[in-house]
Amino acid sequence: MEASIDVRELRKRFGTVTAVDGLTFRVEPGQVTGFVGPNGAGKSTTLRILLGLDAADEGAALIGGRPYGALRAPLLEVGALLDAGAVHPSRRGRDHLLWMAHSHRIPVRRVDEVLELVGLGGAARRRAGGYSLGMRQRLGIAAALLGDPPVLLFDEPVNGLDPEGIRWIRTFLRALAAEGRAVLVSSHLMSELEDTADHLVVIGRGRVIADTSVRELLAAASGDRVEVRTGDRTRAMTVLSTAGASVAATGRDLLTVSRLDAERVVALLGEAGVPFSGVAAHRATLEEAYMELTRDAVQFAADSEPQFSRPSPEPAPPREGGAR
Repeated sequence: MEASIDVRELRKRFGTVTAVDGLTFRVEPGQVTGFVGPNGAGKSTTLRILLGLDAADEGAALIGGRPYGALRAPLLEVGALLDAGAVHPSRRGRDHLLWMAHSHRIPVRRVDEVLELVGLGGAARRRAGGYSLGMRQRLGIAAALLGDPPVLLFDEPVNGLDPEGIRWIRTFLRALAAEGRAVLVSSHLMSELEDTADHLVVIGRGRVIADTSVRELLAAASGDRVEVRTGDRTRAMTVLSTAGASVAATGRDLLTVSRLDAERVVALLGEAGVPFSGVAAHRATLEEAYMELTRDAVQFAADSEPQFSRPSPEPAPPREGGAR
């Protein structure tokens, strides 16, 4: 089976709401592909259609070139973690995996292998109801790996994990892709995807906004901006603006400059005698790039600078018997 995910002109409506609107993208083998977008963008619906949990109105969602319903042994072809709570609380972790393994004639030794692989070997015989959220996440990942599938889908895999667990899943996902698997990760944590994903599919309102490598996206978001650290922001802003730059104060002693390269910035500040301690090309974070891309695709947004006011004190009740 080919290790790939193909989504082609996918559409799904719920009543009058269009959740997915002509979505097209491909997840290649050997890569971790981040799947991101604001709440309501259509990510969960797309994953559910890929796994045969919802039916598309139009288009196709294929795993290894076939729809999920056509897979003869799904656990051996695609592994997925959508809901870490999808295990009966009274069932022991190992028994949960044994039941899944039995359905696909997967050897018992594989159950113990994946439990050790995700760090649950010592908790295998505990009931899932006593697991922490992070432990349930690890059990879900073990279930996804049970059939050693070439395609993997994870929805918020770091949810509930402690810092050690987050570092582990980051390394683990990259190792899975290095084995030639197609790995699709839906997440809201841009900082994690920046260190993990090779490729990014950004969607908004059910449509693809960007389909690009993380490296290319960060390069485009960084642009030609230069960061200047100076103890005299006012003079520096005046000198650089006069030379045609666009200058923004982005910190107490930090400026972000556009339309002038670093060499020209250094020359101008030196000639004007403006003190500065550093000039460097600006490197955008994945979160900055993502926020810029999805700015117009957010359905529900709070004020960026909410104003809080204290409630007016209620008047004191009149004293019994009136004033004295």
